This record gives sequence, C-alpha cells and structure tokens, in this order.
Amino acid sequence: MELWKQTKLSLERPYKNDNGDLIPVLSDITPDGVLHYEPKETLSEVLGQNLQRILEERGLDFFDRIKDNFLETGALPSAADKQEDDTKDTVSDDEDASNSGRTMTKDELYKLKMEVMPQLYVALGEMTLARDLLSSILAGPNANAPSTSLPSILHAPANPEPVQPETLPTLSVTSVTKPTQIVSVQAFDAQLAIGGKDEALRKAAGLFKSAGARMERGRSRNEKYWIDALKIRRGNWGLVPAPLPPGSATGKGADKTSKDFVISYGLEESPPIFRRAAVARLAYSGSEDEPLLLSERSNIRLRVSIGCPDTSGNVIHSHNTLTNPPVDHKASLEDLLKSAQRAAIEQEIFSILIHEAGTFPTASARVSERLVLIDVTQGMELKFELVDADIFSLGTSTTQNPTNQAKSDFIYHYLLALLLRRHAHIKARRLGTNTSLQPNLVMDPSLINLPILQPIIDQLQYQAFCERIHEQLKTVKAALTATGIPSVLRFNPVGEVGSELINIPIDNEPRTLGGVCTLRIDHRHNLRLTMVSPSALTAHLSQATISISSTPQLHELLSDEVERFFLERICEVGRRICNDMGGIWFVDLNRCVGRWEGCVLNFRITFGENFKIVCIATRLGRNNPKHPVIETYDGSETKGLIDWVQHVLGNALTE
Repeated sequence: MELWKQTKLSLERPYKNDNGDLIPVLSDITPDGVLHYEPKETLSEVLGQNLQRILEERGLDFFDRIKDNFLETGALPSAADKQEDDTKDTVSDDEDASNSGRTMTKDELYKLKMEVMPQLYVALGEMTLARDLLSSILAGPNANAPSTSLPSILHAPANPEPVQPETLPTLSVTSVTKPTQIVSVQAFDAQLAIGGKDEALRKAAGLFKSAGARMERGRSRNEKYWIDALKIRRGNWGLVPAPLPPGSATGKGADKTSKDFVISYGLEESPPIFRRAAVARLAYSGSEDEPLLLSERSNIRLRVSIGCPDTSGNVIHSHNTLTNPPVDHKASLEDLLKSAQRAAIEQEIFSILIHEAGTFPTASARVSERLVLIDVTQGMELKFELVDADIFSLGTSTTQNPTNQAKSDFIYHYLLALLLRRHAHIKARRLGTNTSLQPNLVMDPSLINLPILQPIIDQLQYQAFCERIHEQLKTVKAALTATGIPSVLRFNPVGEVGSELINIPIDNEPRTLGGVCTLRIDHRHNLRLTMVSPSALTAHLSQATISISSTPQLHELLSDEVERFFLERICEVGRRICNDMGGIWFVDLNRCVGRWEGCVLNFRITFGENFKIVCIATRLGRNNPKHPVIETYDGSETKGLIDWVQHVLGNALTE
C-alpha cells in the first residue's frame, strides 16, 4: 500500500519509445492504412521562419531602426524619445515658417481694407466737423470784418496777440413758429380723425367677434373630443395617452402629460410590428371631418379565391365577398375602427400564410410579396392575395361558381377563428395557464404555434377525397342495381355533431374530421368504410381491417367484395335448385363450381367499364365433354343476374 502511494506517473506525452528512438508526430491516416508523419525541421529552417515572422510583423526596416547597439542591449528606442524628436522637428518648422515672409492673398487684403475703411471715414467726419466749427467761431459779426481762414489759423504764430472781447464772434438763435391751418383743412382733418376712430372701433369689434367664434369652436371641439373618447372607451377599444411630441422635456420636474389619445385597435397577442401599425390618433386639434387619424393604415385587403377548371378547361376563380368595406371619414367611429382592425388582422394572417406555405408537406405552393398560390388537389388551386380595397369592392363577377364562392367565404372566416385560437394558445403559454399541452410541447416543438393554413388545406383535400370515394361507391351501387341486386348506400363524410364541429377551431389541440360510409348489398352483406381527413381510408371487413392508400386499391377491394358476394349467392341458388340431385357447390378462388352426375358448371365474375358486372358460365356435359358450352351475362338482358343463373341451371338440368 505504501509503495502504491509513492508511485508517481508522469502526465507528459512520451517522446521516445522503448528503444530510445524519437516518436514522430502522426498527422494523418489514409483509407489504405498508410501513416503520414509531420516532417522534421532543422535548426536552420526554424531560424529562417522566425526571421521571416519578424520581418512580416515588425516591418522590413526593423533592423535599420535598431541603432546605438540596441540589439546588443536588447532594448528599442522608447516612445517618449521618439515623441520628443518629433516635437523638436515641429517647433523648428514653425519658426522657419514664421521667419519666412509671404505675400498676402486677395481675400486677406480685402479683409484688411474692410477693417480700416470705417475708421478712416470716422476720422474724415470728425475733421470736417471741427473745420466747420472753427469757421463759424472765427467768423466776425460784421460783414466787412476781415475773414480768417483755417489755414491761417493753423499756421498762426506761437505767441499771438490777445483779442478784445467785443471783437469775438457770437452765435445767434432764430425762432420759427408753425403757421395756422386753413379752416377747410382743419375740418378735413377732423373728419379724418372721426372716421379713423370709427374704423378702429369696427376693427376692434371684428377682432372680439373672431376671438369669440374661435373660442366657441374650441369649446365645441373640446366637447366633441371628449365625447368621442368616451364613445371609444365604451366600445372597449384600447385608449391610452399619446406619447409626448418630439423635443419635449423629459427630465425631473418636467411636464410629462399629454392631452391627445391613441387608440390601439390591434389584437392583444399580435406581433409587435402589427400592434405598432394598428394605432389611431384621436387628435385634439384635428379637423372636424376627420375625428380619427389613421397614419399607418393601408388600403389593402385579403382576398381568398378558389380556382377550378370549367367544361372547356379554363380555370375560373371564385373569391369571397368583402367584409367590412372601407368607409369614408364621415362614418361613425365604430365603423372606422372596425374597418381598420379588419385590415390589420388580414395583414397578420397573410404574413403567417407566407411562413407556413413554404413548408407545407402535402401541397405545392408559390409565394410572392402579395400572392400565395397553393395547388390543393388535382383540378383545384387556392389563392390568397392582397389587393386594393377599391378593386375588391367592385362587385362579384357572374362567371363565378356559387359553390366555390361560398367555400371562399367559409375559408376567410375560418382563418379568423384559427388566428384567434393561435392567439389564445400563445397567451395561455405566456401566462402558464395551459398545462394540457406541456408534454406535447416538449416532444413536438411544432405545436408551440398552432398552424392556420394546414386545417384549411386538410379540409379541402378531405372534401375532394370524399367526393372521389362517393363517386366510386355510386358507380358500384349503379352496377349492382343494373344486375337486379338491391343495394343501399349511406355516405356521411362528417360524423361529428354540430357542437363538436364548432369546437374544432377553438380547441387547444388540432383535430381532424372523420366520416363513415356503408354499402349494403341485397339487405344482407355490408361493406363499411371509415374516412379521416385529409386522405385516410380504412375498410372494415368481417375477416380483417384494411388501410386503403390509393384509388386502384379501393377499386380492387370493391371488386373482390362484390365478386365474393355474387359467387356465394350463386352457390346458394345452386344448392337450392340441385338439392334433390345430390349436387356439390363450392367457391374455388375466383369461381363458383357446381357438380352433379353428368355435368360440371363453372361461374366467373368479371368487371368491365364503369364497374359493369359480367358473368361467364361454362358447362361440361356428358354428351360432349371436350366442347364446353359457354354462356355470358353482360347486362344486356332485361332479367337480372340471379334470374339468368337460374335459367342456366335449368338448361343444364334438362340436358
């Protein structure tokens, strides 16, 4: 135990084998089993690679920049020394630039001129004013007195002789009075003043009148605004305060109230992009003709069309009728909001259809910006498109198929119900109240969002599937009736009751439709088939339960059952007629055989076009055993197949 504790194992990778040879590094193994090792590198190759990395990472002039034996000391020039050298070079360059003279440009000369000229003009004005003042002072009171000019004063001697007071010039003052007006002019001025006062009064009265009218309009608009807000709130529409205008103060102590209202008419669980677009504003300062401002509303509606070929091969499309058509601004608030909400819901539905159509497993689809075209079944296409409401509301064409138009209306309203179920499912998952689907959500992530396109396609395919099965069974019933065999066909493609059908689009889990059909032959033999959407068919026979996956398989099953019924019925007729003669009757594979003394009779059933029943009877008699007598029943006789069998048996017995 102590030896085990003292044992130490090295975790270093071994580089030598047991013989002391170096272990090469394995890089790859080919499919043939050949081992490829990493090549050995010599010291010269490693040195060359290192030098190459130095030149690539630090520049080709790395060794030129290493001066003053820095390579020997292992240090490079510091960044501070390099910055100091750059600063010295910059200062020397600035000094050289300041010392060197240069010629002024035209713009600089013009700028200098504009700065100097105002000052020169001010100096000129001051000099002119001083000159005029000196001229008026030096001017004598007498006209004959000698005048002294400004140049003489400026050039006077330094010590002039004193001047007597009486000889000094004086300044005189002149008074000017306004002359009196003429009487007519005074009267005209009085009339102008009175008229001006009347006009001022009229303007003041008009100003007060317009202000009063504006206040009345504001009061009535305020009342209408709050009345509309109460109407919208009473209609249970989302009414919230509008956001502050751009540039409003939002800091501490700022007024963050808003008088306008915003109406949110989008669905609660819609994506944010659609909720942001479904916003209307009840503006306080809006026009009276436009009580609601629908800035994000688009005049585009969803149209559902079903296309089927007519007798000539042309595809005729029948679309749904327009629900909640666009209304003008003079309509009621409820109608405006309902129309805008329906357009927003249709936009959301179309966006979901685009995402689901590309991954639909049982039908091919073509998707574009405003069109989704799906080939549902052979001879039927389903089209979803966004069209302008003005074009949509033009009316219904007379060439449309009323049945397909009713189907389009059903699909449109069914899409609305499926969208609400999707929103309810999202809300329940968000709130954690839907516990029934938690295990399924873990196992199947596709159930997180319930689809809305798949139930529509499943129902259309199921309808076409039931129509094909019904036509096939009606053909069999007609063929049986033609042979004189009474038959009853009960075909019920939808087996659910009304309450279950209503709950299908609102259930938490996707549900399918199912039905049953029964073909009763000769009041004794039953053939029961069950159908499940979109195209599942199961035959419930007495000996087995068979799943049918194609039309030829169904045709073969019906043929086998009808053939087995006729062969057993012929055996019953043969036993009843040949009972006294000791005849033997049995069914061997696909034929009925009857034997008694001196005769062998075989019956075979075949099917022609449109399930036409043909019976072939072959008789081998005692008189001519090598040449059998063949009789055929093809439905051309007026009597039935059982009567014909009795006739053949009668001929065989009388032979």
